[in-house]
Amino acid sequence: MTINIGSDWGHMLASEFEKPYYLKLREFLKEQYENETIYPPMNDLWSAFRETAFEEVRVVIIGQDPYHGPGQAHGMSFSVKEAVKIPPSLRNMLKELQADLGCDMPEHGSLTKWAKQGVLLLNTVLTVRAGAAHSHKGQGWETFTDEVIRKLSARDNPIIFVLWGRPAQMKRQLIDPSRHAILESVHPSPLSAHRGFLGSKPYSKINKQLIEWGNEPIDFCLK
Repeated sequence: MTINIGSDWGHMLASEFEKPYYLKLREFLKEQYENETIYPPMNDLWSAFRETAFEEVRVVIIGQDPYHGPGQAHGMSFSVKEAVKIPPSLRNMLKELQADLGCDMPEHGSLTKWAKQGVLLLNTVLTVRAGAAHSHKGQGWETFTDEVIRKLSARDNPIIFVLWGRPAQMKRQLIDPSRHAILESVHPSPLSAHRGFLGSKPYSKINKQLIEWGNEPIDFCLK
């Protein structure tokens, strides 16, 4: 498995790829991709990093592991490819986007437009076996993505970290709150969205903070 993240992340994370935990993870992934159906496809594994360079990150939305249904995952948290049916958590995100900013409901669930504007869509585990949620949990990805968050937290330019749900909120300890903004709520999943995600207005809060920092707001509308 060749590692080709692209953008400036390759340099930022070069030492991580040489560490024992990552070499072990790499062997595990090689076996899994050869013998199982794994999502996202290998060539989409680093999409979040390719679309949003380290120096261009303005917002980080932290997810868990990728979607495990056919054709859904393409390497960015919550996002699906344009021809794929919108999953329930993402549909709630888009409903809140409509209520918060008045954006029309899109016909697709690709969040690539956000990524290109500096929204890093980071899952804490980057791969999953087909039909088996959390099947690659505990293999080393968590160590890797924790380091990604630490490197972002150490950056001088401030970032808004969006933590939806308890697993994402556990990453709070990696973030320097004196330097960055942290936005938290329950997860947009249908199981929890009505307990505080819907009505939380995350998108307008993100843009308000960006403007306060003297940055351009993000055009979140997908249609």
